[in-house]
Amino acid sequence: MKVIKRDGRAVEYDRSKIRVAIEKANTEVRRHQKATKDEINSIISYIEELNKKRMLVEDIQDIIEEKLMEIDKYELAKKYIVYRYTRALVRKQNTTDESILGLIRNENKELAEENSNKNTVLASTQRDYIAGEVSRDLTNRLLLPEKITKAHEDGILHFHDADYFVQPIFNCCLINIGDMLDNGTVMNGKMIETPKSFQVACTITTQIIAAVASNQYGGQSVDLKHLGKYLRKSHDKFVKEIEENFKGKLTKDIIEDLVEQRLKTELSAGVQTIQYQINTLMTTNGQSPFVTLFLHLEPDDEYIKENAMIIEEVLRQRYEGIKNEKGVYVTPAFPKLVYVLDEHNCLKGGKYDYLTKLAVKCSSKRMYPDYISAKKMKENYEGNVFSPMGCRSFLSPWKDENGNYKFEGRFNQGVVSINLPQIGIIADGDEEKFWKLFDERLELCKEALMCRHYALLGTSSDISPIHWRYGAIARLQKGEKIDKLLYGGYSSISLGYIGIYEVTKIMTGKSHTTEEGHDFAIKVMKHLNKAVSKWKKETNIGFALYGTPAESLCYRFARIDKEKFGSIKDVTDKGYYTNSYHIDVREKIDAFKKLQFESEFQALSSGGAISYVEVPNMQKNLEALEEIVKFIYNNIQYAEFNTKSDYCHECGFEGEIIINDYNQWECPQCGNKNHSKMNVTRRTCGYLGENFWNVGKTKEIKSRVLHL
Repeated sequence: MKVIKRDGRAVEYDRSKIRVAIEKANTEVRRHQKATKDEINSIISYIEELNKKRMLVEDIQDIIEEKLMEIDKYELAKKYIVYRYTRALVRKQNTTDESILGLIRNENKELAEENSNKNTVLASTQRDYIAGEVSRDLTNRLLLPEKITKAHEDGILHFHDADYFVQPIFNCCLINIGDMLDNGTVMNGKMIETPKSFQVACTITTQIIAAVASNQYGGQSVDLKHLGKYLRKSHDKFVKEIEENFKGKLTKDIIEDLVEQRLKTELSAGVQTIQYQINTLMTTNGQSPFVTLFLHLEPDDEYIKENAMIIEEVLRQRYEGIKNEKGVYVTPAFPKLVYVLDEHNCLKGGKYDYLTKLAVKCSSKRMYPDYISAKKMKENYEGNVFSPMGCRSFLSPWKDENGNYKFEGRFNQGVVSINLPQIGIIADGDEEKFWKLFDERLELCKEALMCRHYALLGTSSDISPIHWRYGAIARLQKGEKIDKLLYGGYSSISLGYIGIYEVTKIMTGKSHTTEEGHDFAIKVMKHLNKAVSKWKKETNIGFALYGTPAESLCYRFARIDKEKFGSIKDVTDKGYYTNSYHIDVREKIDAFKKLQFESEFQALSSGGAISYVEVPNMQKNLEALEEIVKFIYNNIQYAEFNTKSDYCHECGFEGEIIINDYNQWECPQCGNKNHSKMNVTRRTCGYLGENFWNVGKTKEIKSRVLHL
């Protein structure tokens, strides 16, 4: 028999350990309460006669307690229970002191660089991080099964967002902004009625975004198509006002010109409200809301004219940028933009091609928007086109009681990611061993994901009224449980994965871009897909396979595996693993072939997928970008541009950021040395690993700033 320890390890059963534990408790009770040798042997025999191949150590201990009470050894059973509890406390000592003190002293570099949108010097951010560290500690010591915590520590899996696990809150969502604007909502106990103009609708939208962000830990997405109606309301209001005041005094053409002028002013002010509010509002997390704006012109939309105007203004203002504290226009981190390519705007003579040209121009300077192909998405999602959630995960199609597809007002319960390269390293080319270990670890991931699910089960709608009672997700009654929204695929729960390239390299000796490697990689993807489909049928919960863009996790898994298994060529020696199914950055492949290749993997990763292509000097390569955008529409569902140029977010400089006399990156234009506010694509030594400080805190630091 194998005994499964608390940390998930399987060890050989050893009957002497049971005897020693009972005899230790025997020494602390009165004579008539002591278990005899025969009674101890009887308990051991009972356990062995169960003939189980595997038993949890906790189950064995439970049986011992039950059997001691059956023979009236209550005092001995109590001592044994206290012994177990004392041992558990020793294992679960507080671990937060140093990390919190380091945060307050601004010495916790790992937290400081975890999120470029969070400034750990600020009191509001520190407060959230302190709460997060306490939550993480409680989660690891008391709330998660010890084998899950140990698996996370060992890099077997990654239990995302453990710093928020104590609270019954979820990851990402698609806000049902249309329902909230059309039917009103409530914030801070105050009724917010349907807006009468575009400007007011924009203001209310940003208030909703801030309230939603403060009551969940992941991103949110807003479909801007719902604002078209309110731009028309403003138009009609202006027509009425001007006609009432000037009818008979001004010609029809002049009235139309005045209306158009006022509408453009309102449009500009409304979009500016969204951009500036999102970037200046601070949520209770101590950061700007993590929000995505979805830019989709639906062909049959009655407000398509107004929505085209809104999208054009959003892109125009994003291209211009937003002023920083020095008055320089820079690229704001949020809102992120996702632009949909369809037949009418895919740069082949469509009516709205001018919008796509503006989107490409914006991408060339500000990196955003991302691009979704309506054509490819409809192939993958039953004819539907909808926004990814803020975390870039996608929902599965779901129909309401009337048979209508619904995407807005749905959410993701949480994410756990599996380390694929580590399975390959342990299997070392042995396929039978690989698939066996793969299945064992998938079951561990399922158990971890179910912890996420159970943490939300039984949650009252009162925990976050903006989500559950006032329309962001649902319109539940006061005190009503959210449980029905956790089942039936209404919400998703995601299995992420890292390192298809590396696991393929280990098991086949080839990249997954080769024929042999490709077949193995697709087999792995289908195995992952089959697992989440099986879990979905077993539980009636919306399990999904998520090609996560968690770059920091790529470094974490690689660092853990290098410490455990040493430097392995093309695997741990790089200091990073490739994200999900992506092609390794060192492979020489053009943008078109990369997108074509990765499109097959996107279709298998329906719970979330994104592909990147790097284009140097994008502002000088607009024609090339337009060609790639055309290619995206016909070949891949979701893609984004990166550039090989250095970029400073402080002043907008694009070129080559220098290394100064102190071995720091420094912008030659504004002197910025804050690496969290710059993109540096050159690395003098090729190091791409996780940042750390050496013992002496000298210039032997390796980091994104590249202190060497």
